[in-house]
Amino acid sequence: MTRSLHAANLLTLLRLVLVPFVILAILDGRHTLALALFAVAAFTDVLDGAVARRFHLATPLGARLDPVADKCLLSGVFLALAGVGAVPWWLVGIVFGRDLYLLAGAATVMLLTPVREFPPSIWGKASTLVQIVTVVASMAGHSSAMLWPCAAFTIWSGIHYTWRAFRVWRHPR
Repeated sequence: MTRSLHAANLLTLLRLVLVPFVILAILDGRHTLALALFAVAAFTDVLDGAVARRFHLATPLGARLDPVADKCLLSGVFLALAGVGAVPWWLVGIVFGRDLYLLAGAATVMLLTPVREFPPSIWGKASTLVQIVTVVASMAGHSSAMLWPCAAFTIWSGIHYTWRAFRVWRHPR
């Protein structure tokens, strides 16, 4: 096995493979299956990082692939949930808008500074957790309690990343 193709990265790849199956289960109204597949995918997110740290398997591929897998999973699930009316489209707009905004910001920082790494912030991690809870609540038919907290955490994490980007811009490493 190559240095990049190991257990941690295989778990990340499994998360990517599960994405269309979770989405199809949501669109087909198979809520229990969707929730089970989503739980497995979310568990791979926890497990891949733990395996990489425990066995010193962190690689540049894994560092780049993990957030891509997370975004594919959450973005796809939010789109599917909005498609079946389980979450409002405005929330999908906030989630997607923040992600596109962060991509544009990272591209700008990379273009204008020597910075090439963008570690997640505590607010970014909190936002992801709240988005996951919102997805689970929505799959269980109880999304209304999580809509505003999800929107607030998503927006706040975007603001926090902006603040970090300005700090990096002023003092690039």
